[in-house]
Amino acid sequence: MIKHLPGWTTLLLGLVASSALAGELPTAKPEEVGMSSEKLAKVSATMDELVKDKKLAGGIVMIARRGKVVHLQSHGLMDIAANKPMRDDTMVRIYSMTKAITTVAALKLHDEGKLGLDDPVSKHLPEMKESTVAGKDGPTAPSQEMTVRDLMRHTSGLTYGTSGIAAADKAFREANIFNPKSTLADMTKRLSQVPLAFEPSKDWHYGVSTDVLGRVVEAASGQPLDDYFQQHIFKPLDMKDTAFFVPEDKLARFATNYASDGKGKLTLLDDPAVSVYRQNPKLLSGGGGLVSTARDYMRFLVMIGRGGELDGNRILAAKTVELMKINQVPESVGWIKFGGEIREGVGFSLGFSVRSKMSAWDPKGRLGEYGWGGAASTHYWTSPKDDLTVVTLEQTMPYSFLTEFAVKGLIYDAIVAE
Repeated sequence: MIKHLPGWTTLLLGLVASSALAGELPTAKPEEVGMSSEKLAKVSATMDELVKDKKLAGGIVMIARRGKVVHLQSHGLMDIAANKPMRDDTMVRIYSMTKAITTVAALKLHDEGKLGLDDPVSKHLPEMKESTVAGKDGPTAPSQEMTVRDLMRHTSGLTYGTSGIAAADKAFREANIFNPKSTLADMTKRLSQVPLAFEPSKDWHYGVSTDVLGRVVEAASGQPLDDYFQQHIFKPLDMKDTAFFVPEDKLARFATNYASDGKGKLTLLDDPAVSVYRQNPKLLSGGGGLVSTARDYMRFLVMIGRGGELDGNRILAAKTVELMKINQVPESVGWIKFGGEIREGVGFSLGFSVRSKMSAWDPKGRLGEYGWGGAASTHYWTSPKDDLTVVTLEQTMPYSFLTEFAVKGLIYDAIVAE
């Protein structure tokens, strides 16, 4: 890990030391892309303060502007007990950051004519034809079937069993949806018997939709999800450390996951030595199953930022990428919400949230900004207007906006020229 030095010196040394990690992504001095080295140094100071206060064991911040990496810095520890420093190439559980990758996989099949965004899900998964909607007088047939688009934007009626609709939540729990001994095909068959929390396209609720989308990818492509990811996304983008498990030869780079009370107490949650991530899982969760690195995920995001192409490898059509950058949730549904928390101005596109209006929710964000996070408090965002992409990684649960909100304003403030 590079120690902090004033201004560009710190960033330059960090980038030189990790040049192999940055892969084909070019690097630049912040000033070369309209950013301030001095102001970016505040990001590192803030991260160090969070580590000092034990709000997180360790973290990584990676920043790219105009497709060039201007900041890659690791902080603190990846394993407290072993006193192992966080590394620029540390592997982490990205949980729901997996969702964007699964969505891109499905959109690639859309570009190839193998599935349509408005296809009924049952066209690819016949068992989902049996889906019903929970009601006061028992389950009823939906007035319209959920579509592939519904899965991508979380308007399918599927949840994580936390909808507040008693019948739907009880059935979800009893169905043991995430049984690790089952396959995606097994999972969707069980889900078809769980009542939807609402009519498809009539509301928004975060949930298991993207896991079902992963099964759609398998059905439409004829390949297991992990094989499809590897052949069509990871290999062409050189995402060499992104997978559903951590092989033995990479285990030394896999971070420990901690439970945080938010007040400076960190408790061991998942030890890499005995983690379930050491084995390739049977249930390939397209909604939250991947591990990755800052370098890999940045390559994925830069591909999206460049209109679907990176280093001569086109993953998506440019017009398809544009669909990912606009709110896809029907206006009648409103903004996305978690329980009683309404994120005013924030909608959901195809794979991640997108900012359509400024409000008191995350006021340091930018109009048009898109991104999402993972359960271990990892996060990413892109501001198309600023041609800026940021990845922040840590491993603390439950999910917290702490790191994102601590550095977001500092990073935007470091932009000194368009």
